[in-house]
Amino acid sequence: MSIAIDGPAGAGKSTIAQKLSKIYKLMYINTGAMYRAVTLVALKNNILPTDVKALTELVLKLNMHFENDRLLLDNVDINDEITTPYIGNNVSNYAAVPEVREILVQLQQVMAGKYDVIMDGRDIGTVVLKNSKYKFFLTATAEERARRRFNEFKEKGMEVKFDDILNDIVKRDYIDTHREYNPLRKAIDAIEIDTSFMNIDQVVNSISEHIEKLRK
Repeated sequence: MSIAIDGPAGAGKSTIAQKLSKIYKLMYINTGAMYRAVTLVALKNNILPTDVKALTELVLKLNMHFENDRLLLDNVDINDEITTPYIGNNVSNYAAVPEVREILVQLQQVMAGKYDVIMDGRDIGTVVLKNSKYKFFLTATAEERARRRFNEFKEKGMEVKFDDILNDIVKRDYIDTHREYNPLRKAIDAIEIDTSFMNIDQVVNSISEHIEKLRK
């Protein structure tokens, strides 16, 4: 079984996917975290998105795997490092590099070939799990998504400004939807759910209902 969840930044993909993974006993693979890991290591090594050769060599050397819904890089949990505003502001530039996407997509497809999975990201239903019959596209207004991120950062004790987060969300949306290679778009057969005025449980229940209908 494979479930694909796509959508823009802050739409609630990761939270929803984690809950669904428990319900259906699936391996949860946060593909966005993988691109964030690439961004983190590239920035630490002063590798620009334009330096494709160095970036490709770097990605091929990365040892990433998931344990308990958390991403480990060389057996080190890096989730706190990759969820900062700094990484969020830069990840779309690195994720737009075709060579990076090609390597990670292949890795994600290998995972899906070995296990029952639920994946969330930007190109899951259109590229990674394009043959899945369970495809969902989560969205919400830019303002609502910025509000969620703002509250998330504040809960972690980070000093952030709402307008800065909103501007970053709008910028990321543009980059993600306008990149030449595998841009963010809704798969033709995906079910779109606007989460702007829904809580987490409501979204999970809505997707579960659709899954049960598709199963029958």
